[in-house]
Amino acid sequence: MPAIEASELTRVFDKKTAVDHLNLTVAEGEFFGFLGPNGAGKSTTIKMLVGLLRPTSGQAHIAGIDIWQEPLKAKQMIGVLPEGLNLYERLTAREYVRFVGAMYGLPDSETARRTDELLELLDLADDAEKMVIDFSQGMRKKTALAAAIIHTPRVLFLDEPFEGVDAISGRAIRNVLQRLRARGTTIFFSSHIMEVVERLCTRIGVITQGRLVA
Repeated sequence: MPAIEASELTRVFDKKTAVDHLNLTVAEGEFFGFLGPNGAGKSTTIKMLVGLLRPTSGQAHIAGIDIWQEPLKAKQMIGVLPEGLNLYERLTAREYVRFVGAMYGLPDSETARRTDELLELLDLADDAEKMVIDFSQGMRKKTALAAAIIHTPRVLFLDEPFEGVDAISGRAIRNVLQRLRARGTTIFFSSHIMEVVERLCTRIGVITQGRLVA
């Protein structure tokens, strides 16, 4: 069964078609690159796949589960690093990641253990007690990534995870993503930077003007 499946996925905004009858299948364990210029429809597609934006028409499935018919069941299996990082800025990095773990229903002891492990992996351990409001863009991305994978999701969606990120933070993020893929996590990764996609991904789809062209 595919990890991700989009069937005739379409979204229209004020007569402008942002995503146009998109058909896409991503197998379990793939590191799938979703490549296209800014404004091509990448973020809109991801928002529909994860249940943040209702499609005008079409369907989206996570491991065979319709994201709109059974949203809670589907969302338990996914992690999302969105384009806009709307984090709780008055929490520390540790508090934020533990809060997300609690929202996913993880036991307190498990949440604490995983939080410590992820903060160490992402080079955030020394800044774990600082508030998010004081973080750079790279540190915010790493905090959001830790929160996205605290529950060991079956499928991880990443929307431009390296945009605005310094080289050191980028390396930490890449290392964690490669570890996840080695454990069997399916990763759906959007970017407009060909070099990054070529380095990381096992398969690539190209979208332009809302259409999957390759």
